[in-house]
Amino acid sequence: METKQYHNNDITVIWEPAKCIHSGICFRGLPQVFDPRKKPWITLENQVTEAIINQVKSCPSGAISFKYKKELAIENSENKEQPNLLKVQVSPGGPLLLHGNFILDIDNSIQPIESKVTALCRCGQSNNKPFCDGSHQKVSFDKK
Repeated sequence: METKQYHNNDITVIWEPAKCIHSGICFRGLPQVFDPRKKPWITLENQVTEAIINQVKSCPSGAISFKYKKELAIENSENKEQPNLLKVQVSPGGPLLLHGNFILDIDNSIQPIESKVTALCRCGQSNNKPFCDGSHQKVSFDKK
């Protein structure tokens, strides 16, 4: 799965485009950092780290996450085991939110997913199946 990384002196913000449901929460909450009209669309130097972290934490799909630079250094130097507990949350009118790591099997093609949150389509309209792309908003999907 494609990821893009954006850095400042304290953190790295990681964007996973395939997970993005295009809710616009990042842009509305912190437009000086998250502006999809610009390239690159994430510019960390325009805000203090704490504000960026708070906004990243509000991403409903987990498409945007962050790591402290020290965490990244530790992860790169150690091989840590991940817990096998997966939480599945039903988002009313939206995707299934999977919190944790799991293995995705599509037609016997195994893909490990290592993530804090992954949004899977429930409405059947996503152009990026099995991942949610926000299409549920266009079709008024309201299943609980």
